[in-house]
Amino acid sequence: MTLLTIYGASVVTLMMIFYALEQKSSWFTLAFGISCIGSAIYGFLAGTWPFGIVESIWSLVAFQKWYSMLDNPEK
Repeated sequence: MTLLTIYGASVVTLMMIFYALEQKSSWFTLAFGISCIGSAIYGFLAGTWPFGIVESIWSLVAFQKWYSMLDNPEK
């Protein structure tokens, strides 16, 4: 197992955990967005640029969701 594989498995696992915990706190949504960036970096480093692009977009969606939660905490 290479370091790149370990890194990729780690960030995808963090994404799953933070996604599952999103309803508990807006900070988990922010952590999900950050882990999506980590996953995008993995995709680009692994040579799977479509995965990297999709994860980059997904991180932007997560950051937008987190920002909107700051404006409206009831969400």
